[in-house]
Amino acid sequence: METRRTFVASGAAVAAGLSGLVERTAAQQGDAPADVKSLVRVGVMGLSRGQSLALDLGGIDGVRVDYLCDVDEHRTNSAARQFQERHGYAPQAVRDFRSILDDDRIDALVCAAPNHWHAPATIMACKAGKHVYVEKPCSHNPQEGEWMIEAANRFKRCVQMGTQRRSAPGTREAIEKLRTGAIGKLHAARCYYNNLRGSIGKGQVTDPPPHLDYDLWQGPVPRRPYRSNVVHYNWHWFWHWGGGELANNGVHALDLCRWGLGVDYPIQTVSSGGRYWFDDDQETPDVQSACFEFAGDKHIGWHALSCNRHGPAYFAVFFGDQGALELDSNGTYRIFDRRDKLVEEGGQSAGGQIEHLHNFVDAIRANDPRLLNQPIEEGHKSTLLCHLGNIAYRTGRTVRTRTEDGHILDDQEQQALWQREYDPAWRDAVTM
Repeated sequence: METRRTFVASGAAVAAGLSGLVERTAAQQGDAPADVKSLVRVGVMGLSRGQSLALDLGGIDGVRVDYLCDVDEHRTNSAARQFQERHGYAPQAVRDFRSILDDDRIDALVCAAPNHWHAPATIMACKAGKHVYVEKPCSHNPQEGEWMIEAANRFKRCVQMGTQRRSAPGTREAIEKLRTGAIGKLHAARCYYNNLRGSIGKGQVTDPPPHLDYDLWQGPVPRRPYRSNVVHYNWHWFWHWGGGELANNGVHALDLCRWGLGVDYPIQTVSSGGRYWFDDDQETPDVQSACFEFAGDKHIGWHALSCNRHGPAYFAVFFGDQGALELDSNGTYRIFDRRDKLVEEGGQSAGGQIEHLHNFVDAIRANDPRLLNQPIEEGHKSTLLCHLGNIAYRTGRTVRTRTEDGHILDDQEQQALWQREYDPAWRDAVTM
């Protein structure tokens, strides 16, 4: 691993290479809010998904994006240019996110790096006194989710998971309809994900490109050689870094189902599927169903096809003893009676990202995690469903769990997948 000094120097070189971008502090700009205490300073790590988050954060009054961070300098350059064009100033471009943690002025880290970084970066940020907005799924494995809760509580930090529909006005309205009995007593929910993904092919072991710091991309996980078909997106389909379609997109819909039904940890989980469409390097399934049984006669089913786009028009559907409620991915809903007659339509089409970021900033200003719409405790419960579904798939057996915390019962092979090993150079920093 390179030295810390090399990392920082690399980040400085990236920043220096941004043609036409001028770094200015809030004091230099003279555009900070009159109430300096209200200014929230953030750094954004991971500039694929993070680029959108950075642009939206930059538009919130009293928020300043001081850092843009990525291990790929092409991404950092592009994100900085777009941010400059949108907001009129250029955040400092860095390669190593620890530069953000070292800056005492920074209030919060936004982690939108790959899944294997979500929990480690969050834990390190909490230890450094930063609040955290972490993208979904919040963890790579169940143990990490519990550590994240411990870190947030011990260091009294606001940690919000980026399942942004929790803050979407239409979605919140639909959940309230369920809460007030619009379809009677709830028993089941179904959710779906369909896409048209192609083959990832057969990758070759090769040297990483010069603009990518692959060692830092791997970060806390045991080392694997660079392969030509993994970075930047296909890591989702390898268990070492990702969690397949279930952890990638399933977490969004499962979170809504769990929220709507008012359930926490399942009694048991089953899953089946496979890699049916292509013969390539992908390890995770492109066809998968996972079903979760909860106490109180409640059940959630998730069904996905990665290589065929035909599917239901809705994102999730809830079934009660008096009818059903369909909810789409942007917050509009339809309510049906027991005879399947449409009786009500409502909601509004808004994905919730802006609202979710505002909610995070408000909680930081109040220094009160209780204000978060998706605190890490709830984010962990929804992410855990993805992990349990994948554990059931990988072992080919029903996963039976304790209802008080979701821990696996009486199966050593399944329990071994509760956690992972870490690179020795990072282990102490990223664990609790």
